[in-house]
Amino acid sequence: MSRYFLMGEDRAATAKHGGEVDATHRWRLPGVKCHVCGATWSDVGHDHPSVDLSGLAEHRSFERPRPEPLAELNRLRELVRPLLPPQAELPPGTHFGPLVGQAFGSFGPLAWVGGIRLLLRTEVLEQFRSAGVHGLIGCRTELRHRQKNPPELLELQLRPTGRLHPSSFPVETPPACATCGRQALRWPDAPILDATPLPIAEDLFRLGDFATMVICTERFRDAVARLALDGLTFRELPTR
Repeated sequence: MSRYFLMGEDRAATAKHGGEVDATHRWRLPGVKCHVCGATWSDVGHDHPSVDLSGLAEHRSFERPRPEPLAELNRLRELVRPLLPPQAELPPGTHFGPLVGQAFGSFGPLAWVGGIRLLLRTEVLEQFRSAGVHGLIGCRTELRHRQKNPPELLELQLRPTGRLHPSSFPVETPPACATCGRQALRWPDAPILDATPLPIAEDLFRLGDFATMVICTERFRDAVARLALDGLTFRELPTR
């Protein structure tokens, strides 16, 4: 049976290297202001750094973070949908394009942005591929470095897929809004993966219903150990 791990940032390793990134993606869908449930919200972790919106006539409509009524959000969704795979979800706040911003200090082989977005050096991506890790897509960044001869840092594009098993949440958890899709879920103390929809061709992905959770397979974790890479923590998750 496959084993899966919740991956996180090793803050001690991050502090040792000293690098920091202050950046966000060039474009994003707006948040939504729902006229039914009354919530104003956007999601985090649905990132598509390989998707270029510069060819859209309305690309400037995707540059400023803001809430919009559901009708306007849906209109903008349909403008970008042809640029993504058919199964891609596009919740409010979905990000597109390269990370743009400032990089400070020195970096190890792996680095995090905000604890949820993973960067790595070009040579590390090749090492993972040579180690047999599947499904890694490295995307260019537009980071300004103050140091001379900085490393090229790529952002990993992680597909949101899979789900947490319903038993991860209290029985009294309210259902999602039928209009905007918002569901008020807290990070569970004891997350359990739903075994049915887990991907078989990717060793690193986000959860579709909890995209701030980065999940890896045993193969990825073992490759990190063999390559002696730091910056990551692993917590095994049960499946049901």
